[in-house]
Amino acid sequence: MTVQHDTVAIIGLGYVGLPLALLMGSKGCDVLGIDKDQKKIDLLAKKTSYIPDVSSAELAALMEQQLFSASLPTDAIKKADTIIVTVPTPVTEHDRKPDLSALISATEYICTHLRKGQTVIYESSTFPGTLEDVILPILLKAGLQLGVDFYLGYSPERIDPGNTQYRLEQIPKVVSGQTVHCLQKVASFYGRIFDTIVPVSSPKVAEMTKIFENVQRLVNISLVNEIHLICRHMNIDFREALAAAASKPFGFTMYTPGPGIGGHCIPVDPLYFQWKAKEFGLFSTLIEEADKINRSMPAEIVKQVKAVAEHSSVLLIGLAYKRDVNDVRESPALEIYRLLLKEGIQVSYHDPYVASVAIEDQNHNSRPLTDDLIRKADVVIILTDHSVIDWQMVQKHAKYVIDTRGILNAKESDTP
Repeated sequence: MTVQHDTVAIIGLGYVGLPLALLMGSKGCDVLGIDKDQKKIDLLAKKTSYIPDVSSAELAALMEQQLFSASLPTDAIKKADTIIVTVPTPVTEHDRKPDLSALISATEYICTHLRKGQTVIYESSTFPGTLEDVILPILLKAGLQLGVDFYLGYSPERIDPGNTQYRLEQIPKVVSGQTVHCLQKVASFYGRIFDTIVPVSSPKVAEMTKIFENVQRLVNISLVNEIHLICRHMNIDFREALAAAASKPFGFTMYTPGPGIGGHCIPVDPLYFQWKAKEFGLFSTLIEEADKINRSMPAEIVKQVKAVAEHSSVLLIGLAYKRDVNDVRESPALEIYRLLLKEGIQVSYHDPYVASVAIEDQNHNSRPLTDDLIRKADVVIILTDHSVIDWQMVQKHAKYVIDTRGILNAKESDTP
């Protein structure tokens, strides 16, 4: 189904906004992408994608059909029938509290240009109550009446970078509105884009839906990581036990151990909920402990390296937080890198998707993965199981491997 004559503005052209822009352009929308990052705008002007999930060919095709364009923030947003916000909502570096600065900035920008008839939809992950308590008061400063002059809703993003099993439009879309008329507008619009929509009664419910999806994943992944560590000391191959448990056809969902949890959602969203719960004098003990376990994983891996040799040279394979993406946000690999350097260990890395990275204000570049590079390392740590890497070559030439992803299918090859 195609959408006719819809003009859509998408604010934030990152891992959520750019794929969404291309989807909506492919459905016939006239899409204006808006981002403050001049580098992104320059790349898009050259019809070049900076996200693995979006090919430059797809991008160029839509731009040549004049269905997608990108710019820095301007008053062109007034032309949009629908405005969608997909800006980052991280946590602060030191106290790990919600950082809504980008969300508030985008909302103030919208408020300046808001006109009658527009629908404004937020997709950025955030704590329950954000739309009602933070966003709405800003938009009302435009002097327009909610549900009559303009419409406001929340629909949590569910993009999974690197996932080739589901097309974006196949993922059911949870939708909500601040009023009944707002919900009707949001549901009608997304119903023309996505195969399935899931309306809920309020933005708070939609915000909580997204939060809980990631709470569940944080708790379960932290659980398997902790059990895996314990099983190593008990000389039990936990991955084998896990695979056997996954043969049960009901009541079991398989989560796999790794070096810790990264990305924008799983390590961050549960902390948004914790912060909000504390306003009510409450907090989740389970989230608190799961977060501690997750954040302890890099130190555990460094401990394994030191058990092999105190002054090793280490090769890290993969810095991205997950397979086949170039996203290093909250990646545990960066903390592992930092801790190894702090121990005085010589570190190099290879990641086909991450050309360079800054650790402690020092730039480090990805090295070509050669036989010689692998052989020279005392320890090779597999942190990201990218599908383009020759894992047989790694296994053949590495002196010692800490395989945090189980990609080599060796029985606990990571046991000192």
